[in-house]
Amino acid sequence: MQFVVARNPDPDSRLPYLVRLPIEGGLVLKVRDTWPRTSRVFCARVEDGWPPEAEIVEDVPVAVCRRRGVAIDLVLQRPRENRSQFVFTTLPTGREGIFWQTRKVVTTARPGARIPGRRASGLADLVIEIDTRERYPYRFARQQAATARAGLTAGDYAVRAGDGQLVAVVERKALADLAGALNNGTLVFELAKLAEVPRAALVVEDRYASVLKHGYAPAGFLPDLLARVQVRYPEIPIVFLEPRALAEEWTFRYLGAALAEHRAGEP
Repeated sequence: MQFVVARNPDPDSRLPYLVRLPIEGGLVLKVRDTWPRTSRVFCARVEDGWPPEAEIVEDVPVAVCRRRGVAIDLVLQRPRENRSQFVFTTLPTGREGIFWQTRKVVTTARPGARIPGRRASGLADLVIEIDTRERYPYRFARQQAATARAGLTAGDYAVRAGDGQLVAVVERKALADLAGALNNGTLVFELAKLAEVPRAALVVEDRYASVLKHGYAPAGFLPDLLARVQVRYPEIPIVFLEPRALAEEWTFRYLGAALAEHRAGEP
């Protein structure tokens, strides 16, 4: 995979360069500069594809080019100026805005656009579904979130898109439940089911230290099993939170952020 930078052959364009990302069939953008060195670089899509007469400025091997919600992470195979991110957002005019940024410049500049970073409580229509089999569920009363009972195919708590598609789920476990699922091998099947949802997490209402000193298993046995399933399913975070109220708060934030991210990425 190659990341290509070229001069924009369009003399009327205010964006003098082109970049081609090895993603989505070859995403071509007009850009203001060849790299975001001092500030975020404004970009715009090129709908007609890559012009064959473009003069190549850089052609660099790519280590990673991956979309993550409203952003594309880009890592190049070179020692310097190798990590950046393209953020897709909405301008105040309603048009699409794309900003190319690095970690260095993100702390010193902010584009004139709404980059999704909304808190869960900012979603006025957030409805969290609670599985009908969940006993003593979170009520999210302090967060003032609406809830509804539903038969979920995965997880104990979920949020959906407007078309009914599952966006994110959270599975809740007490320490005893986690230990039992690790011992009898059923946790991997639960995680496999969670992995079918775009975003999923497992929250444990206890401290990780309690796994280390669990009284009904040899020392190190449960932590080793847990590490193995985490390696097998790296896309599913397993979060230890105590007390219960903190686990409830994290679940609320996670589901709200997942729904906000999903909506920001919709066309």
